[in-house]
Amino acid sequence: MANKKNTLSKKNQLNLDNAQELKVALVVSEWNFDITDSLRKAAVQTLKESGIIEENIFEFWVPGAFELPLGAKIANDQQNPDGIICLGCVIKGETDHDKYISQSVAGGLQSLNLALSKPVTFGLLTPNSKEQAEDRSGGKYGNKGVEAAYTALKMLELKRVQTKKKIGFQ
Repeated sequence: MANKKNTLSKKNQLNLDNAQELKVALVVSEWNFDITDSLRKAAVQTLKESGIIEENIFEFWVPGAFELPLGAKIANDQQNPDGIICLGCVIKGETDHDKYISQSVAGGLQSLNLALSKPVTFGLLTPNSKEQAEDRSGGKYGNKGVEAAYTALKMLELKRVQTKKKIGFQ
């Protein structure tokens, strides 16, 4: 759980050797737009600060969080990015809808990670209130858009480093 001491939002950005060559797609939910747009802006800024060029950042908007996995698949099919960052916000309501949506999105994105063999990051806020969402989208707990972008970049670097390693006797 994020708190003032435990957040990636304040970490230094990565400087990847091949950043200019990387393509990244952002898939963003329109639901809770003020929150998700703040996440998007922070993710884009993080990518740019890490060396990703603007022409290689592709944005796809979907109606709600439930559509994030399909949006990620469409983004992959259309742009073949090196990584995909999914951003959304499901605020707890009077029913358990948030649990069903969040679990479905998590499972869908996990499946895509494995099927595509590329990072598909989970930037879905699941707060209990609008205030908690604001705290995690640029408020007192940082911005989870930064964290989702940072995670994608770390995984891209891991993939690059592991691909360079040779298997067997050297």
